[in-house]
Amino acid sequence: METQSKDKVYVIGHKNPDTDSICSSICYAYLKRQITGDDYVPMRAGEINAETKYVLNAFSAAVPEYMENVSTQVKDVEYRHIDGVDGEISIKNAWEILSESGATTLPSVNENGNLVGLITVRDIAMTYMEVYDNRVIASAHTPYKNIINTLSADLIVGDEKDYVHTGKVLISAANPDMMENYIEQGDIVILGNRYESQLCAIEMDAQCIIICDGAVVSKTITKLAEDHNCSIIRTPYDTYTAARLINQSIPIRYFMKKDNLITFSTEDYIRDIRTVMAGKRHQYYPVLNEYGKYVGLISQRNYLNANPKKVILVDHNEHAQAVDGIEEVQLLEIIDHHRLGGLQTMNPVYFRNQPLGCTATIIYQMFEENHVEIPKQIAGLLCSAIISDTLMFRSPTCTQMDEHTCRKLAKIANIDIEAYAIAMFNAGSKLMNETDEEIFYQDYKVFSSENLKFGIGQITAFNSTMLDAVKPRILKYMESIYNQSEADMLFFMLTNIFKESTELLYYGKNSEELLEKAFKLDEVSGGSINLPGVVSRKKQILPMIVSASNNM
Repeated sequence: METQSKDKVYVIGHKNPDTDSICSSICYAYLKRQITGDDYVPMRAGEINAETKYVLNAFSAAVPEYMENVSTQVKDVEYRHIDGVDGEISIKNAWEILSESGATTLPSVNENGNLVGLITVRDIAMTYMEVYDNRVIASAHTPYKNIINTLSADLIVGDEKDYVHTGKVLISAANPDMMENYIEQGDIVILGNRYESQLCAIEMDAQCIIICDGAVVSKTITKLAEDHNCSIIRTPYDTYTAARLINQSIPIRYFMKKDNLITFSTEDYIRDIRTVMAGKRHQYYPVLNEYGKYVGLISQRNYLNANPKKVILVDHNEHAQAVDGIEEVQLLEIIDHHRLGGLQTMNPVYFRNQPLGCTATIIYQMFEENHVEIPKQIAGLLCSAIISDTLMFRSPTCTQMDEHTCRKLAKIANIDIEAYAIAMFNAGSKLMNETDEEIFYQDYKVFSSENLKFGIGQITAFNSTMLDAVKPRILKYMESIYNQSEADMLFFMLTNIFKESTELLYYGKNSEELLEKAFKLDEVSGGSINLPGVVSRKKQILPMIVSASNNM
């Protein structure tokens, strides 16, 4: 039997997600579910900022689950499911299970579902080839019920819940006089229907006699065995067969491997387990779920047939901004409103990119095109995204379509745009309780030009008080992380929505020269420049930096 993960499609925005990225993920996943009936799940590739938290709380929307990496995992693989067994089952029982399933490895679990050991076909074969100890039944503390089941026997006297703890296994082929010389207290004696042999074994304090060929056990022998606390087992097999089979009653816990087991988690990445498997020769490896419980077995054949995750990207199309592992997924769609960022795909994808101020505006259009009704919650999230991305229609990226869409959505969501926008931006501007890292990365994106890799972060506020307070903190933080950053230059926008202006902070080699060229300034120094009328990263900062870097 094969187990496979549910065929989910993950809808996910960029790293360091803003309000548009999160809301568009939630709303587009909802739209796709309504259209197809399939399982589309919104996810996030980073921590949400204070503004987005306010929006989600305002419309009682759950925060999408965090997905750090979309690389193929064990849970994306059709691995083999074989139920774990109790370590008390017999070797014979284990062999039957393996034969029926066609597997070569059988896991043993405890009552809580935790893996305790493994036994393989090879382990079972070794018990036949290498175990010659006639005391192994006792050494293994074999349950009587295992012996009864293995020999297809009846228990005439005794308790099947008992265990064998002492003695050896003997076949009685001699007369009673000879038997007295080698039967010891606590032995298990395999014999036939001879009354004298049965009597002798009981009187020599054997703990159990196994009577073969289904022979009738007399009342005298039964009573005598009860008096001597000697068990009687009757099997239909002859003495040769019974002697050959009895070792198969040993519980698998005696032979199975318990220490240094190589296991994989459903959360492990295929690229990592492939490396481990390459250095080992095991055919199957146990798989444990996120709670450490056994769920199945995986082999190299399984991971070769791995199913990559299905992903839809919203609000970005650049590799540097995408969730880790994006190159391994089955990318289905990209819905975006930014410049083309050079993200390459193995197969053709549905790519919708429109020169609008917000991804949410595009998604609204798709609701309309597919005649899907927009509920109040979804309308509120889409409206919030447009307000955020267009800075309440003040950004030069804002189009008439964005504003028209936002006002229609506001009616559905029953919100006053002006009052709601001020509350939303104020919530996002309460930065004093956040760390420098949280402030810097709350809306940070990495871009590339022909000659340069650079990052641009942005925060917005309705007044300068909060922006002035965080400025020295961010300048110091940019300097501290520069050497560990993947970017050649770092920029950070302190945007005043009311004044429609930005103070641009910068750090990095040649960054002053680049800004002089980008914004045609005579001299840049001091770690920042003031840019009146500039509020948009996408339209007013990014193109200028890219153009200047290409001309330097």
